[in-house]
Amino acid sequence: MNLEKSKYNLVTILGPTATGKTGLAAHLAAEIEGEVISADSRQVYRGMDIGTGKDYVDYFVDGVEIPSYLVDIEDPGNHYNVYRFQEDFIEVFNTIRSKGKFPVLCGGSGLYLEAVLKDYKLIHVPPNKELRKKLEGKTLQELTEILQQMKPNLHNKTDVETDRRAIRAIEIEMYSRENPDLETSMPKINSLNIGVKFDRETRRSRITKRLKQRLEQGMLDEVQKLLDLGLTPEQLIYYGLEYKYLTLHLIGELSYEEMFRQLEIAIHQFAKRQMTWFRGMEKRGTKIYWVDGHLPMPQKIEKIQQLLSE
Repeated sequence: MNLEKSKYNLVTILGPTATGKTGLAAHLAAEIEGEVISADSRQVYRGMDIGTGKDYVDYFVDGVEIPSYLVDIEDPGNHYNVYRFQEDFIEVFNTIRSKGKFPVLCGGSGLYLEAVLKDYKLIHVPPNKELRKKLEGKTLQELTEILQQMKPNLHNKTDVETDRRAIRAIEIEMYSRENPDLETSMPKINSLNIGVKFDRETRRSRITKRLKQRLEQGMLDEVQKLLDLGLTPEQLIYYGLEYKYLTLHLIGELSYEEMFRQLEIAIHQFAKRQMTWFRGMEKRGTKIYWVDGHLPMPQKIEKIQQLLSE
C-alpha cells in the first residue's frame, strides 16, 4: 500500500487491556511496510515479560518478525516516565520515517499516548510567586481570557476548569515563552487513531481467560525470579497489578485464591479506567475510530487501510 499521499504520518492502535492491540498493530505494519512503537508504561522493563503482556509471538506475521521499539529498554527497579517516553518516541519516530517505513504506535497507557498525540510540553515549570500574586483575585473568566490571548487555539478545556488550573496554565505558558529552548522537538504528528473495543462482558471474560493463561505460562516464577535477582517486594509492588498481587502472594500476605480474585478485580477496574481515559481523549479533541474487536483480522486491516487512503 502506497502511503506517500496519505494525510497521516502515524497510525495509533489503542484500547483497554486484553483487546489484541499488539497483534493488530503488527499485522497492519506488515501490510503497510510499517514498524511498531510500544506505548506501554511497563513493557519498557526487561525481565517483566508475562506480567506486562509482552506477547512476542504477536510481532511475527507469516513467519516474519515486525520491528518493534520501546520494549525491554530499562532495568526493573528503575522508574521510567512519560518525560522519557516522549523523548524516546521522538527519536524512534524519526528513525522509522528516515528508513521510509510507516510508524504504528500501539498501547493502552493513555498519558503516554496523549503526550505524543497532543504534543504535551513536558517541562518542569517552577512556581512563579510574583505572577500568582498578580493573578490572585481575578475571576475564572478573566483568567480564561488571559490564557486565550496567549493561546488563541485553546483546545484543552481542562486548563480552565478552575481558577487554580487556569493560573497554572498561564504560568506554564509564560515559562515556555521565556524559555523556548526547553520546548520539545516533537515532529508534526497527524495520527489516524484506531480504538479496539469489546462489549463489557466479552472484555471481562477475555481478561479472566488471559490471566489464567499467564499464570499457567509461569507468571509466578517470573516474579519470584525478579525477587531472587534482588528486587525488593516494595519495588515490585510499585509496578501494580500482576506484580503487586503476585508479590503479596509470594511473601505470604495473600493466599493463591485471594491473589487471583483480587488481581482479577483490579485488572477489570484498570480496563474500565483505560476506557474512561480514552473517552476523555475524545472529549479533549482526539478523533478515535473504534473497531469491533470481534471482526476477523483481515476486515480490521481493510477498514484501517480505507481510512488511511481517505
